[in-house]
Amino acid sequence: MDISEVVKQTGLPPSTLRFYEEKGLIKSVGRQGQRRLFDAKVLERLSVIALGRSAGFSLAEIHSMLPVNEKIQVSRDTLLAKAEQVDSDIKRLKAVRDGLRHAANCPEQNHLECPTFQRLMRAAISRQRESR
Repeated sequence: MDISEVVKQTGLPPSTLRFYEEKGLIKSVGRQGQRRLFDAKVLERLSVIALGRSAGFSLAEIHSMLPVNEKIQVSRDTLLAKAEQVDSDIKRLKAVRDGLRHAANCPEQNHLECPTFQRLMRAAISRQRESR
């Protein structure tokens, strides 16, 4: 199928397909004039890329799941590790959400006088130090 058919079926712009090809995530099987041609299996690979991106995997991590031999291999350990990371992100984001709601409704005249807001600021600094 030519690149326009892949664009139509996936909704991805041609520039993304060219970028993915440049990064080795997909490959064209030839050209018809100026247009790249792809095997129908490219749709499966693009689906895995989309799923990986939505799960928060980097393109490098996704690349490791899409080896050259065309057989897609996703390590269960990698999936479990990502699930743990997502759980951690959810927990952190819930705390941020709750802090924002508290700050918006805080009865203190100044947020810096609010003990809860002060605790949130200390936690944010601690997380920033830990991430280094």
